[in-house]
Amino acid sequence: MQTVLVTGGAGYVGSHTCLALAEAGFRPVVFDDLSNGHREHVRWGPLEVGDIRDAARLDVVFAAHRPVAVAHFAARIEVGESVKDPGAFFDINVGGTITLIEAARRAGVDKLVFSSTCATFGEPVQLPMNERHPQAPLNPYGRTKLMVEQALADYDRHVGFRSMVMRYFNAAGADPEGRIGEWHEPETHAIPLAIQAALGQRPAFTIFGDDYDTRDGTAERDYVHVLDLADAHVSALRRLIAGGTSESYNFGAGAGTTVRELVDGVGRVAGAPIPVRMAPRRPGDAPALVSDSAKAREQLGWRPKRDLDAILSSAWRWHQALADRGS
Repeated sequence: MQTVLVTGGAGYVGSHTCLALAEAGFRPVVFDDLSNGHREHVRWGPLEVGDIRDAARLDVVFAAHRPVAVAHFAARIEVGESVKDPGAFFDINVGGTITLIEAARRAGVDKLVFSSTCATFGEPVQLPMNERHPQAPLNPYGRTKLMVEQALADYDRHVGFRSMVMRYFNAAGADPEGRIGEWHEPETHAIPLAIQAALGQRPAFTIFGDDYDTRDGTAERDYVHVLDLADAHVSALRRLIAGGTSESYNFGAGAGTTVRELVDGVGRVAGAPIPVRMAPRRPGDAPALVSDSAKAREQLGWRPKRDLDAILSSAWRWHQALADRGS
């Protein structure tokens, strides 16, 4: 059984990827400082508590577990916070990633799957967005992810350190068996916020802007089930282990859902309309973001298996369970 070191493996996409890795016959070892992840979500392999900026701690973990590759999810991800405190994002997302890469290289590991984002693209100049879309981030979060992508390209070009860059659009949904799901504190993502409004945990769901050039005036986003993303990471890892070259991929359903359509969908699974309040547009929000995932289909054999209904129903069950436990 081959071991994979999963940084940020106690978090949302990381923990679902650990589930997929275990089901594919790998042994995921989670490395997480638990600042945003949850110990309860580490269920398919050991947990090593640590900070990706701690080179000495990383050396100990690499020596103890001897992974064949790294799946790297550990990062600050809150766009709004990145504007308020860009230094923290550059410190962790960029500096921490370089520390991790160097630790991997000292341990003889030369393969990494990197959790990136469509935020590296900025304002769309074409829809859907493929891997050749210009990259001009609108915020420090997106810029830190782009800087890591650029660093990985140099590591490949100059020292043979290979990587897969996984740019996904809107990760959503949960394990349908209810073992793990989306759990952020504070919550900033649209589907959990809408579900919390349905559960009475917040007074209303806020729609920011209804004057976009979309079919109902609200912003349009591409939602992809977190387990479909987890499957993509396993496929990318296998390609690297088999000797594949470094690549970048976009992951999404390839179809947009407007905010109003999303709210209506949550209302259907909840059995009642969601209370909504309107607010002006937020600076930096693009009218529409939709992925072209043809490259992933062609090279990884990947395609999303779970539709928006599966996303919303699995998320609803997960957040109901969280509410029942008083979380």
